Amino acid sequence: MTLGLFAQGIFWLSLLALIYTYVGYPIIVYIVSIIFPKTIRKGAFEPRVTVLITAYNEEEAIRSKLENTLQIEYPADKLEILVASDGSSDRTDEIVKEFESKGVRLFRQEGRKGKTFTQNKAVEQSSGEIILFSDATTEYKPNVLRAILPNFADEEVGCAAGKLIYIDSSDSGVGKGAKSYWNYETFLKKSESRACSLIGVSGCLYAVRKSAYEPMYPEACSDFLICTLLYKQGLRSVYEPSAVCTEETNQRTDKEMKMRVRVISQTFTDLWRNRRMMNPFHSGFYAIELISHKLFRYAVPVFLLLTLSTSAFMAFSSRAFALIFGLQVVFYFAALVGWIFENRGVRLRVFAIPLYFVLANLASLLGFYKFLSGERYATWEPIRDKKEKEVST
Repeated sequence: MTLGLFAQGIFWLSLLALIYTYVGYPIIVYIVSIIFPKTIRKGAFEPRVTVLITAYNEEEAIRSKLENTLQIEYPADKLEILVASDGSSDRTDEIVKEFESKGVRLFRQEGRKGKTFTQNKAVEQSSGEIILFSDATTEYKPNVLRAILPNFADEEVGCAAGKLIYIDSSDSGVGKGAKSYWNYETFLKKSESRACSLIGVSGCLYAVRKSAYEPMYPEACSDFLICTLLYKQGLRSVYEPSAVCTEETNQRTDKEMKMRVRVISQTFTDLWRNRRMMNPFHSGFYAIELISHKLFRYAVPVFLLLTLSTSAFMAFSSRAFALIFGLQVVFYFAALVGWIFENRGVRLRVFAIPLYFVLANLASLLGFYKFLSGERYATWEPIRDKKEKEVST
């Protein structure tokens, strides 16, 4: 075999892997969800519920969050609002205590142990049969419990996740890219829920049976791992699009990158610790979901580098590959231009998708490196964007 044929083989295999990841798998899971749908036996269900809000130094958001949570339409005698403060050093705890007369409870974890550790301890303190997990910056619709709880009338449902709608008040390139990416993810969640089970949920809105909740190691990405732990118990995680919440997107590339690197590194740890679940003979279609939606997705940077390098090599002897290589260069140049203008406060929407695509895949590489190097994330910092004057184009 000549070097040219070898390079062509690598190119086409990498291109097929990219096509499978972004097009093939979504088509497959959608078809499975249509031909072999797993229905949810919804019904009237009104248990005691704990809304668990995990917070670290959220003095700017916690008051608004509690006021929003108190607007949830549900019998007061069946609703507990519990704020788990992970060693907050600002006024978060003080503000929460102002709401004690309205039934809000504070659980303070001393020593700052991290989000997952704090969640574990707070669940032990909770009184609800169903635990609704929330972030301090997430706004809920008043009917959120009425929408999500009927799923638990089905005894095979261990977790129900709601629909997250991102809001980008600044119309930033990063925000636009995040919203487009999330629309794609939402389509996959709908299909995975009907075909088998969700493999991950939005950490700002998901409910779990307390009886099925298992404490997780501190460095776990809890909103990813929870689905696997429940599936091991024979329980599904399902998607409920009528349970809606809203949250502001990150508006800066550095903050979005930091968040994604942390989450991806944590997810690699979870996948490695639960690698048996990626065996189709053990986990069935759930394994296909994990391999396709996580492993292949996080391997995309490798496929991209291989397609770029092999097409560059063959560009010297083929006009077709020269064109393919040129198109890739233009795409990455567009991402670079988007990044430059983004950092100067100029919003050029045409570059939003290339910028976010490159950002997300660079985060995958960095997250994998952090995982291999042994760096683990247990604690977390709130990533908030301050209002800045920006120019939109």
